[in-house]
Amino acid sequence: MPERRARRDLHPGAWWVWAIGLAVAASRTYEVVLLGLIIGVASLVVVARRPVAPWAMSFRLYLWLGALVIVIRVLFGVLLGGSSTGTVILDLPEIPLPSWADGIRILGPVTWETLQRSFAVGLQLAALIICVGAANSLANPRRLLKSLPPALYEVGAAVVVALTLFPQLAESIGRVRRARRLRGDSGRNIRALRSIVIPVMEDALDRSMQLAASMDARGYGRRGGVDRRTRAATGALLLVGLLGVCVGVYATADLTAPRLLAAPMLVAGFSVAGVGFWLSGRKVGHTRYRPDPWLGWEWFTALCGVVVAAGFSVSYVLDPVTLVVLVVAALPALLTPEPVSPYAALRTPAPTRTGQEVAA
Repeated sequence: MPERRARRDLHPGAWWVWAIGLAVAASRTYEVVLLGLIIGVASLVVVARRPVAPWAMSFRLYLWLGALVIVIRVLFGVLLGGSSTGTVILDLPEIPLPSWADGIRILGPVTWETLQRSFAVGLQLAALIICVGAANSLANPRRLLKSLPPALYEVGAAVVVALTLFPQLAESIGRVRRARRLRGDSGRNIRALRSIVIPVMEDALDRSMQLAASMDARGYGRRGGVDRRTRAATGALLLVGLLGVCVGVYATADLTAPRLLAAPMLVAGFSVAGVGFWLSGRKVGHTRYRPDPWLGWEWFTALCGVVVAAGFSVSYVLDPVTLVVLVVAALPALLTPEPVSPYAALRTPAPTRTGQEVAA
């Protein structure tokens, strides 16, 4: 097999950068076609490059969660966000409210414009959820924990456990469903739901406790030898930097905010937070056994995510620019190396032995 197509698992950080780029693109537009294309690109890359692992099978749950978000958002638009202006497609009776609830309306005429707006907002939220699900399905959570910088050694365990909630639930659901099929119980009614939910929650809780115990045995969460003054300074820098990043992200998403609070605030926030990370990680005795390499394909995957985020920052309507950057975002599904298969060794033919070697 050529070297560029040799099987290997990419660095989890590269997949997260790529997914965050798609999420930034989804947050910049309400075009239904573009949001559908973003979801399609994320699904294509997941299907083509997710490894054969239990935690990688959770993408379907994110798709169902995104569909549920769309349905709930449309229902809220009908129940609470109705508008009397536009093409009325359903005339529901309006529930009268007291005078102190002026501006809030329950039911009433449902217009086509309200449904379109609610569906677009719900589809945007679903696209954000699916982008996070794509990163969770492509990036190995244990390798992600190992790759975190030393400054995050105290909170890295909690972050990774939170990110792997859905993968663990998907794995637990699969085990419980297989056990029910082996027992001949294939019911799908409400009573069967009770026999599924409780074992799933119990299994997920047991696995979380085992993970916490194993991480505690390996030293995750212990404090480093840092004096109080340095810890206070780094904490203040991190807090100020993260506040700046939050303001910058909000100003970037809100097109009516002053542009001075968008990119300049993001750069300033990341710079201050970077200094805080550097100070907090300088005295941490943190070592890695066989660190994950960051090679050319990692740079290529991360660059695809940066390109799609930058492209949607320039243009967030359906035009050639957005179509080109979406094609660039889909390139990892075709060009990056395939993940390592646990069954590759079974497909490798055993070396032939001569008669003299057998006799020996």
